[in-house]
Amino acid sequence: MADLTCTQCEASVSGPLWVCDKCGNHSRLGWQQRLGITVDEGSFSEFDSGMKSGNPIDFPGYENKINELQKNCETGEAVVTGKCTIKGYPCVIGIMDSRFMMASMGSVVGEKITRAIEYATANKLPCVIFSASGGARMQEGIISLMQMAKTSGAVARHTEAGGLYISVITDPTTGGVTASFAMLGDIILAEPGVTLGFAGKRVIQDTIGAILPDRFQTSEFVYEHGFVDSVVHRKDMSNILSHIIKLHGYKGGK
Repeated sequence: MADLTCTQCEASVSGPLWVCDKCGNHSRLGWQQRLGITVDEGSFSEFDSGMKSGNPIDFPGYENKINELQKNCETGEAVVTGKCTIKGYPCVIGIMDSRFMMASMGSVVGEKITRAIEYATANKLPCVIFSASGGARMQEGIISLMQMAKTSGAVARHTEAGGLYISVITDPTTGGVTASFAMLGDIILAEPGVTLGFAGKRVIQDTIGAILPDRFQTSEFVYEHGFVDSVVHRKDMSNILSHIIKLHGYKGGK
């Protein structure tokens, strides 16, 4: 990623963390940058890299859009999954990339996440998923909505088997992803300033006929109301994740 301009204060933002020095705003990351600052170097082994979307409802131009994004984002779909170590602790990881159709959840995204969770369950590993999504993918119709139940079922089976699932909310996380696996973590973390919710603020205001607070649907507001366990600065994320994994009795560590 080249240097960015902060979307909050317009100051220059650069790597490796892509956090504005002036206002603390956390810029959105591609999966490569997220992976690079989270997992131990050389430890990542990708799952299902060849899995690609079809066009189940013959949506016009969908295949061309997918092909273009695959080249630009250097991945087959809006989520990358695999196994890795974080500070020496083995785990399964999933990273959603908002550059790929706003990380909307279609059939392949749902299948890759489900398979990753099932691998963690079968191999008694903790699972960490970094969510970022605009919700279900309209170009796949009802099939995209079915992924909510499928991913939620995988999380339930992981929990029943005694596994640890840590959900990390990044900007933005909305719609069907929020309504499924993103908010089902045993522990839910969020980066500062994240937009987190189901329906949009304007839709909610029109529905209930009330003006909502300015900070509504930010990670800080959601944390204050008990729906997120902690708001964690990007520089601390790997340490916090490894500490949580250690506290839950998993072996490893440096």
